Amino acid sequence: MKLAHLALLAGFALVASCSIFPKTEPSDVYRLPSTQSDASALHGTPQRWSLRLAKPQTSEALNNSKIAVIPQGDLISSYKASRWSDPAPVLLRNRLLDGFQGDGRVPLLSTDDSNFQADLELGGNLQAFQTEYQGTAASVVVRLDALLVRGYDQRILASRRFEVRQPLSDVKVPAVVTGFGQASDQLTAQVVAWTVEQGQKVVPPLTP
Repeated sequence: MKLAHLALLAGFALVASCSIFPKTEPSDVYRLPSTQSDASALHGTPQRWSLRLAKPQTSEALNNSKIAVIPQGDLISSYKASRWSDPAPVLLRNRLLDGFQGDGRVPLLSTDDSNFQADLELGGNLQAFQTEYQGTAASVVVRLDALLVRGYDQRILASRRFEVRQPLSDVKVPAVVTGFGQASDQLTAQVVAWTVEQGQKVVPPLTP
């Protein structure tokens, strides 16, 4: 009986001691903002080939919802109590999807979340999606090594590196998030233009 009583007291002590540990801080969850107009703007003749957008491969440091920052040297950190609504590769893939839809020249679009077949697939490697400091100056850096591959055999048809550096005048998290949106929009416009140009070269036009 005495042993049972001691065990009960020990249990209460353990519960009490657990309650003094610091609680996890709540995080502010940010979407990737867009500076582009919602209105579609057709920039040329609609293409007849279809395109599948795949999430780019990336490092473990970026394949999560943390907002990455390199404060100095090779140290990769993240902003405290703030995170993205999705991992960085998903954010960029979805931004590219929005870009193609807004451009209008490739109406036959899908993503790697579905099993639809497509004539071409756009993927690659996300090398940077972070804030970088050089002294006291900070910039958002988005770098994508894009790959355009043929759908039915995954043969690489074209590749190109895209990089955008968006300087930041304010390093508070909301301003940093805005910088990510601006950089992503610039990169998206470049990737869309390049993909359409390459697609026109590698996919034979269909005869009416």
